[in-house]
Amino acid sequence: MNPEELERLLRRVHQGRVTVDQALQRLRSLPFEDLGFASLDHHRSLRQGFPEVVLCEGKTQAQIVSIVRALLKRRGPLLATRAEPAVARAIRRLDRRARYHEDAKVVVVHDPKRVRRGHVLIVTAGTADVSVAEEARVTAEVMGSHVETLYDVGVAGLHRLLGRKDRLFTARVIVVAAGMDGVLPSVVGGLVDCPVIAVPTSRGYGASFGGLAALLTMLNSCAAGVGVMNIDNGFGAACLAHRINILGQRGKG
Repeated sequence: MNPEELERLLRRVHQGRVTVDQALQRLRSLPFEDLGFASLDHHRSLRQGFPEVVLCEGKTQAQIVSIVRALLKRRGPLLATRAEPAVARAIRRLDRRARYHEDAKVVVVHDPKRVRRGHVLIVTAGTADVSVAEEARVTAEVMGSHVETLYDVGVAGLHRLLGRKDRLFTARVIVVAAGMDGVLPSVVGGLVDCPVIAVPTSRGYGASFGGLAALLTMLNSCAAGVGVMNIDNGFGAACLAHRINILGQRGKG
């Protein structure tokens, strides 16, 4: 239940269209719902503006289906990350509106006509970083941000980025995903005055240590205004980017 639905429910009680007992029944499981193996936080959309997200990785398909079924009953948007194709097919059997973004490994159920606000730009150093960037893109869009992408503009061919620098200057917040040496966020951070969220990816050879080299580079960025997420955490980057993007816009269309 989101704030708009709660307000509608309270208005219906006030108008006598819904009884107090009926409203109590709706609100009974609002704080959380105990499924035995999971405690679903149905209060999260009221606190944070978006329902609990399902991380599919590490869960059985049966657990995922049970969680998704319970969340869909609330009629809010659904976001399931790190989902394999078999899991996506199982979710689609629950709701035919479900769409699987294969590159991002994300399943979504939401209103595609929802108005998106602000301007988030997602940048990658290479094509190998696109799957992490796509997780960020899909997440931010479902949450309500307007998102644009700029892929494969790493420092091995810096002219690719500089030739499109005007796109950097118009963004409200920029997410930069990079593996290998992980230096692109510093370059972007040195060009813009908006927040830059750096996402190290696990793409790289040998001594990249599965993204650790890129992570350390980003943590030691000499550019101001650069924050760093964990390795391959496109979802976390999108959540932060969306919150920054909508600051000052709450209550506006």
